[in-house]
Amino acid sequence: MKLLMFYAHEFWFKTTHKVLDSAEETQSNQRIQDAVVIFVHAEAKDEADSRKILTKMIKNIKWLAGKFASKNIVLHSFSHLATSKSSPEFAHHILIDARKRLENTGFTVEMTPFGYLHEFSLHVSGESLGRVFKEI
Repeated sequence: MKLLMFYAHEFWFKTTHKVLDSAEETQSNQRIQDAVVIFVHAEAKDEADSRKILTKMIKNIKWLAGKFASKNIVLHSFSHLATSKSSPEFAHHILIDARKRLENTGFTVEMTPFGYLHEFSLHVSGESLGRVFKEI
């Protein structure tokens, strides 16, 4: 799994095109303030040990959120960080599981609609931890 994480003063997204037939029909246009925005790339090898991957993912997200004292998280499926990709079903499932675990520990979590392309704007903090890449 690859995580490209940002501390964003503001993150705005809008759904543009549905790319997975199985995706639910939706239209979203949302703005989130002071959030840790996570671009998540699930790889094929992640499917073999999803519990371990999920635990490490949550640990990294909480670590960065703690650095900025933020309780706002945005999860965004982003399959452009490696050549290996998991199945769409696995990628979606791990995002849903991550959302539940984060919400159960007091975070407010938004997810960009899965199976869609999005237009987005990201205002990233200028601090050194404003952008972090992790490979799990």
